[in-house]
Amino acid sequence: MIPRHLIIAVGIMLAAALGISAFMWRMRGRDARIHPAAITSSLPVAPPISGPSEPVTLYVAFDDGGVLRPRSARIPLPSDRQQRGAEILRALLSVYEDKNTPHALGAGAEVRDVYLLEPGLAVVDLNSAFADGHRSGVLVEELTVASLVETLSVNLPGVQRVKFLVDGKDRDTLAGHANLSSAYEVSAVHQLAQQLQ
Repeated sequence: MIPRHLIIAVGIMLAAALGISAFMWRMRGRDARIHPAAITSSLPVAPPISGPSEPVTLYVAFDDGGVLRPRSARIPLPSDRQQRGAEILRALLSVYEDKNTPHALGAGAEVRDVYLLEPGLAVVDLNSAFADGHRSGVLVEELTVASLVETLSVNLPGVQRVKFLVDGKDRDTLAGHANLSSAYEVSAVHQLAQQLQ
């Protein structure tokens, strides 16, 4: 026969284990309600850019008038030219993320990276949300491309051609109209940008 004090001790330990399990279950659910963004967010966090703030010129597209307008800004820039190019284009996209933007892009649109290749070729890698969420239309697509090319070339001297990739791969068009299969000549885009001002 099992001694009575042993049965009582096992009963107390079983009750304590059930109580702790119930408490942990409630705390887990409570934490999910208090901090839902921490649990559901899967976006990577970019490290802060270190470097002095420098003046840059962003060429912002305006859909209403079908124009590009230069806008001055000061942003922190790293010393590496490729990283500088990516940060300058990200600053441009932050203008388009504003709720009162003159040229809306799709949700989650971002520049993944910029690669500077010789001689004078810049490759801009966009994410799939940029292309898949972009509005279709000749003017809005050309304004986006011209805005990116002009902003990059004005702030990074020596860039003569700009090629676009989507998630590191070639793509025929941005959203059905703007040709992404070949590189854009900066001189031709510059002439277009002057006509659109």
